[in-house]
Amino acid sequence: MAKYVLVSDATLNYDYRNFPLLDFLSCAPSDILPEIFYNYLKGESSPALPDGRVKFAPYSVRKLEAALLRHNRREDVVVAHEDHLSRFIRDDTEVIGISTMDPLGTGPLTVSYTVLFDSKGYPWVRREWYGLLAKVNGARKGKKARLVVGGPGVWEFTLFPDELDRCGIDYAFQGEADDIACELFECISRGNIDTSFLYNGYLSFDENFHRSYRDDGRFITRKPGVKSYPSLDDIPEIVGPSAKGMTEVMRGCGVGCDFCEVTLRPSRYYPLEKVKKEVAVNATGGGFRNAWLHSDEIFAYRHGRMFEPNRDALVELFSGVMSVPGISSTNPTHGRISIPASYPSLVKELGTIARACPSNWIGVQVGVETGSERLARIHMPNKTLPLRIGSDGSWQDIVWWGVHNFNRNFWRPALTCQVGQREETDEDNWDTVELINRLSNSMFDGKPFEFTITPMQNVPLGLMKSRSFSRIQLNESQLAVYYAAYRHLAKVAARDSPSSSQGRVMSRLGISSLIPLGGWLMMHRIEHICRSNGMDIEKVKRYGLDMSRDTARPKRIAT
Repeated sequence: MAKYVLVSDATLNYDYRNFPLLDFLSCAPSDILPEIFYNYLKGESSPALPDGRVKFAPYSVRKLEAALLRHNRREDVVVAHEDHLSRFIRDDTEVIGISTMDPLGTGPLTVSYTVLFDSKGYPWVRREWYGLLAKVNGARKGKKARLVVGGPGVWEFTLFPDELDRCGIDYAFQGEADDIACELFECISRGNIDTSFLYNGYLSFDENFHRSYRDDGRFITRKPGVKSYPSLDDIPEIVGPSAKGMTEVMRGCGVGCDFCEVTLRPSRYYPLEKVKKEVAVNATGGGFRNAWLHSDEIFAYRHGRMFEPNRDALVELFSGVMSVPGISSTNPTHGRISIPASYPSLVKELGTIARACPSNWIGVQVGVETGSERLARIHMPNKTLPLRIGSDGSWQDIVWWGVHNFNRNFWRPALTCQVGQREETDEDNWDTVELINRLSNSMFDGKPFEFTITPMQNVPLGLMKSRSFSRIQLNESQLAVYYAAYRHLAKVAARDSPSSSQGRVMSRLGISSLIPLGGWLMMHRIEHICRSNGMDIEKVKRYGLDMSRDTARPKRIAT
């Protein structure tokens, strides 16, 4: 029926009730979050079209689809709905491709929950993965089709390669494949990997991001010394609507944080017309009115010296996207905090273009990672550029003014922070607690700061390879970070859930009730864990609030 059948990790297709941060729901342990609540909160999956294809698919799947269509007929490449696989996987099907983000539940946030709650059960993302694989392997039983898995989650199989056999996976592909997808799938179909441009093995990094290649016949990556990444011209535009209306605007980052693999990829910036074509596909084919602009650092789009933002390029990008028929709003996925601290007029201008207002806040994920100036200097010295820690203010000053200026212009940042970083001390974690408390108790124009903050575990690869996280024990200062963060999240959930809920009346009532309850239960569960470990909860609640700190605005931080 189809030569190539593509499908995605189920957790990447739910709408999560269109509520902020619920996209991370599947990271929760299944023995902590009851199935009845998980099934309700995850919302609806992407619907199936009448012919069994999926209406929306994760962006990575749509990119692979477009790449395969360069040299294949439309009927030969199918992005299938997982409930209709048997309609497409037949005796003549050659390759089934699955894209995944966190199949085995070893991503940073998932591990955080596992460690925090001392969970003994699989996280929901892993249970969903096994469920999908059962459907795929059931549909291909007795047929010749080979199964290949790709996407950001492939690195997890390098840690647990026996999972490939458990899941019936023939190959795991690592890396970008836009320019070689057709040749790659032909090789997989034959079961004979062309070593002129491919390598039977995988690329690995140590804790300092030193790379090495490991031979393994179950893995495929691009051959060392040959072209490592597709050029901009090699990357096709999507031809079907992507989940949540996602559109990529650049690849790579270049900021150079030492805990992030993305920084090792070369930066490539999509021209405006390429972006607009994809936005139009999502608007016309998917009915999306909001355009999610994906990058790992939106303010680095065509940036200048020392990562100074390119105002003209950013204004052109946002204006062009908003000019696409059907689009009424837009927001980027990621951005760094130093830009609103130092260029609030740019944030205001971009917000005005995107129609930011009290009823249309712009969401953006921001990695602040720590409240410690010492750790910021060690692990992410370029994250503050074009500001510099010291001469232009402390790291906490930069973060505080960044959130302040975001909020003044109706941007709501979703902050992330880490515990367990290399060279971390207790004092560093208490600095993070101080930052969270300062932000949580700060005001702008008589209103509380609007932000969320999610703590994550920084887990060394060596410990992951031990196949057990039981050796990870959160100390008092690390637990304090978790408690401070989830105490703030509980406050935000109670305050903002009624206005942030979407959908029909009963659905909005359900969400606006469950989210505050969930936030309260989460906070009290963590509080119980903290008290059981002898922590002074009152110390965490007030830490940093009664400390004298110069609140004067540093000279290069503007409002």
